[in-house]
Amino acid sequence: MSDAAPTGARQRRRVTISDVAEHAGVSVGTVSRVLNRAENCGLDVRRRVRESIEALGYVPNYAARSLKRDLTTQIGLVVPDLANPVYSQMVVGVQREAAAAGYHLNVTNSGGAWGEERLALQSLEERQVDGVIVCSLQMTPSLVRAVEAHAAAVCVIGGLPMESPVDNVRLDSETGAALAVRHLLDGGRERVAFLNGTVDTTPHASRDRGYRRALRDAGIEYDAGLVAHSDFTMAGGYAGMRDLWERGNDFGGLLCANDAMALGALRYLQERGVAVPERLGVVGMDDIEAARMSTPTLTTVTSLARERGRIACQLLLTRLTSGHDRDPEKITVTPKLILRESSAPA
Repeated sequence: MSDAAPTGARQRRRVTISDVAEHAGVSVGTVSRVLNRAENCGLDVRRRVRESIEALGYVPNYAARSLKRDLTTQIGLVVPDLANPVYSQMVVGVQREAAAAGYHLNVTNSGGAWGEERLALQSLEERQVDGVIVCSLQMTPSLVRAVEAHAAAVCVIGGLPMESPVDNVRLDSETGAALAVRHLLDGGRERVAFLNGTVDTTPHASRDRGYRRALRDAGIEYDAGLVAHSDFTMAGGYAGMRDLWERGNDFGGLLCANDAMALGALRYLQERGVAVPERLGVVGMDDIEAARMSTPTLTTVTSLARERGRIACQLLLTRLTSGHDRDPEKITVTPKLILRESSAPA
């Protein structure tokens, strides 16, 4: 029996870059520049080329492009904890932006370990990836030096010295924490406690500054007896809330360093029969999906994780395709307060 196709059957011809150029009314070179994210293409031209690619079902041959440009079309992303919904949303933001540009994403769950972060950067040296996005809970001097040594192919999400020659996307968590405390104070909560996360991390430091700033702006003295520290997890929130409550201090408002901790704190309060928000107003940070489903629903501060991932990927791809001589870009994302049931005025 022959394996040949039946007489009259036709194989669909592969759509080529020339077909896209003809459909869009531009040159083959212009299509190539759009695919390679060159900066010298107008928005209208980019739109027409993208529409033609979609209409014709064109699939770029990225393997051939990689060989021609000595690229792998792979980028790496390092996050501290994929079990945390914030970082899984960040992965989604990076992955979608990378895929739209024809790149594949390799994700490393570092667990906050310097060794894992170092290995991700080492993959740059070994040409396993073209660039790396690093999100770390603790930008130690060693890690800062390492990313600066690879500044031409690295973008950092999170805290980084402003003078560092590395593209950087950061969240203004200090302002976010201050917004939350101010909201509780404005709602009649005269004493606001603070359940912060893991000590010696960037999020811990920035949220602490925001908490202190809001108290200072309101003319309220900082009271260490109203502050506890635990892990950035639900279990950490439960344990930290127990620590705060068993101290016997009176307070009517509570800021938690993230939503996971806030959900753990709510569980402890429910077990103790403490009414939220009637007795105690609670605010988290991050706006994870579970915050909209808790009882009561959780007032929170957005962390815009998906947006930060998207922006970081854009910066990295622009750096890779437009040359390495640009000045580093520093983008700060401003959080917003999301009002829900857990912090209704007393």
